[in-house]
Amino acid sequence: MIPDDVLSSIEMIRDSARGIARQDLGRIRKLRFTLPGFDRSVWAEMCSLGWLALRLPEERGGAGLSLLAYAALAEEAGRALLPEPLIPAILASGLFDGVRHEQHIAGERLVLPAWMDGRDALEPARSLDIRDGRLFAHRIHVPLAAGADDFLVVGASRGALVAADAPGVEVTVHQTQDGGHVADVRFDGAPCQALAVDPRPALAEATLATAAYLLGLMDGALEITLAYLRQRVQFGKTLDQFQVLQHMAVDARLEIQLSRASIGQAALQWDTQGASSAAHAAISRAKARASAAARKVTRDCIQLHGGIGFTDEHDIGLFLRKAMVEAPRFGGPAQHRARFGQLKPIEQEC
Repeated sequence: MIPDDVLSSIEMIRDSARGIARQDLGRIRKLRFTLPGFDRSVWAEMCSLGWLALRLPEERGGAGLSLLAYAALAEEAGRALLPEPLIPAILASGLFDGVRHEQHIAGERLVLPAWMDGRDALEPARSLDIRDGRLFAHRIHVPLAAGADDFLVVGASRGALVAADAPGVEVTVHQTQDGGHVADVRFDGAPCQALAVDPRPALAEATLATAAYLLGLMDGALEITLAYLRQRVQFGKTLDQFQVLQHMAVDARLEIQLSRASIGQAALQWDTQGASSAAHAAISRAKARASAAARKVTRDCIQLHGGIGFTDEHDIGLFLRKAMVEAPRFGGPAQHRARFGQLKPIEQEC
């Protein structure tokens, strides 16, 4: 049972998000294949609403809201295909303090986490090589890195804060299917501020937030598709009257509802139990389901549009491309199913 105050905060966050996260797909198209890949004025507006401090406790200047509320925010962001670096920036906000943290929260500087050193990583690199205040490291798949003012380079138990324009920092940008980008970032003796961090809780929350983003994404894709089926006429009747298409739409709705239930259960378990093994397992289950469902639902939505759905000019393709990028982020279905099996072994019958 979700307490009334939590439900109230969730509705507040949804209303706040809908004010900014309008489904303006024309804006999304214009930002594709550009650098930094997002709108800084929209980003400033998002920061002004305190979203980066959503999960921070009140004593650190945050809102202290639940993971359920964070998931609601991410869902609305996904529905609108927001390209702004909301989830990476929130991940970073919980891992450091100081002047640059205040600037990050306020939207004056953008700090992005750099934690992956392997393409299949679910955990940050074990070691972090810091010598005499200088960082030697290599991180991959840093989203929207071209827009970063600072990088928060994360290891298993410590981190390093590095200015993006510091000497010894080399950023190599790679375009992604959705028109955004990720980067490989090499730190070759870059001056840094060493930090003591435990990134695992923040990474788990970012994983669930990404699942919620995928939930909003597939819900938005189905909404557009159902509107098309009601409007498009073939053989003297609208497409939504054809039973085979109705069945495909129902299957898509079922995938969405199952994902919603898994995400809600995982968020509630995290909020009530903290970072327990069971809560981590629930997050892996939710991410595995949402990642697989998003790719299936968006592909089916393209098929339901017919030939026009396969063209770049039609907006429905934007949802599939975004799903292709976000589904493997923080681990794909196979990785999270394996982790779920490790964290939650089969219960023995009595």
